[in-house]
Amino acid sequence: MNKPIRAVAIFCLLLFLALALNATYLQYYHANALNDRVGNGRVATATFSRERGSIKVGQNGGVTIAESVAVKDQYKFQRRYPLPFMYAPLTGWYTFGNETGLERTQNDFLSGEDDTLFVNRLVDLVNGNATKGGNILLTINPAAQQAAFNGLKGLGADVQGAVVAIEPSSGKILAMVSLPSYDPNKLADHDFKKASAYATQLSRMPSQPLLNRATQTTLPPGSTFKVVTASAAVEDLGLTANSQVPAGSTYTLPQSSSVVHNDVVSGCDSPKISLTQAMEFSCNTAFAPLAVKVGASGMHKQATDYGFNQSYLEDLPGQAISQYPAGMDDAQTALSGFGQGSVTATPLQMAMVTAGVANNGVVMRPYVVDAKQSPTSLETLVPGEPQELPTSPAISSTTADEVTKMMVATVAEGTAGPAAIPGIQVAGKTGTAQSGLTQPDGSEVPPYAWFVSFAPAQKPQVAVCVMIQHVNQPTDEIHGGTLGGPIAKQVMEAVLNSRG
Repeated sequence: MNKPIRAVAIFCLLLFLALALNATYLQYYHANALNDRVGNGRVATATFSRERGSIKVGQNGGVTIAESVAVKDQYKFQRRYPLPFMYAPLTGWYTFGNETGLERTQNDFLSGEDDTLFVNRLVDLVNGNATKGGNILLTINPAAQQAAFNGLKGLGADVQGAVVAIEPSSGKILAMVSLPSYDPNKLADHDFKKASAYATQLSRMPSQPLLNRATQTTLPPGSTFKVVTASAAVEDLGLTANSQVPAGSTYTLPQSSSVVHNDVVSGCDSPKISLTQAMEFSCNTAFAPLAVKVGASGMHKQATDYGFNQSYLEDLPGQAISQYPAGMDDAQTALSGFGQGSVTATPLQMAMVTAGVANNGVVMRPYVVDAKQSPTSLETLVPGEPQELPTSPAISSTTADEVTKMMVATVAEGTAGPAAIPGIQVAGKTGTAQSGLTQPDGSEVPPYAWFVSFAPAQKPQVAVCVMIQHVNQPTDEIHGGTLGGPIAKQVMEAVLNSRG
């Protein structure tokens, strides 16, 4: 072989090697990046055209709340939500290039791309079948969800609020409702122009229907926070339900001329009352000085142990952090004692506080995905696993017993009476929080109504929080007990009746 031919041969060999290396790089090392590229319309269309797994609730997944149905267009399958308004804050919606709620956090499994579905994909490939997504079974109790939805909706068309129910021993979310809600079917419509117009309409509404108020709205929790203050007083100061504490008709904030009053007509006026009586009648003048006595650092620790200042919800996106700021002065600490000032909480957080007391002081991480199941056999591939919060236990079992006694008395003889269930001992606490905000006309925004409870008190199966942010009623009629108590009662009864 002469020199020119040899040079050409070597050059061709180098070109071949370069081509082989480039092909290997593109098809192996860079394949995932190319496949996941935002502009890769072919892959996005193929994924959107796939039969997506269902989201189900109830025993053995008897109720479907999200599913894919066959349609006669280029995308083959349309996402459908049979109970749209009741479950929209949980499911979210799924459309081309966008998903929210559980459709987002569980997307890989619902679309069939999760590694746990590898064997299923392999079987589908061998059999020549299209890839199917796995199913998601939720912890939601359908009866409790229906009771929460009906109860909140029954307050009127303009109501803004949320209800959360938790199983104390596990952290399973048994109900989660947020109103106003929306129709995810309209957002999942294959008429993308029509769906976009509906999304724009929702985003411009002052009532914010796209907001999951159960997890994404933080407001002053009002007197429901007295459960936290009572916990700290028993845990740190050694008090009991029968201990005598300062009270009175007024309390002047430390280093301030501002005066704290009580919302009740009587029950708090004596200079000294029992801690149980202070809880029964929701005496601000008792819990403000108790918080100061515990101290800012002690109150901050107690709130944090219950879940404040933490992110803990992994199944749903966008959890707002409930806040108990560190380093507050005595005046702010006093206000925090009855859930005002700088303290803010989500309904989920206050449900967790209540569930923590019910569970002997152990606070469980809340979760809503009970099981991830295979597409056809419905075999559980990934079960939900109860976990304690890293800061748990929040209080000792002895402290939990004392706080439970106070909350039981509050239902039996105090302001939380509307949650009473005949034949069952219920523990509860009311709350009415001042917003501190003004409306365009200069008047104060009406207060927020809160209610927390659990039942049965000695063997708790469900803990509930009801939060009413806005309702079309006179301000003097907005109270946590009268508005939230009956809803909490209905939810607790639904859970207890469904379990026999």
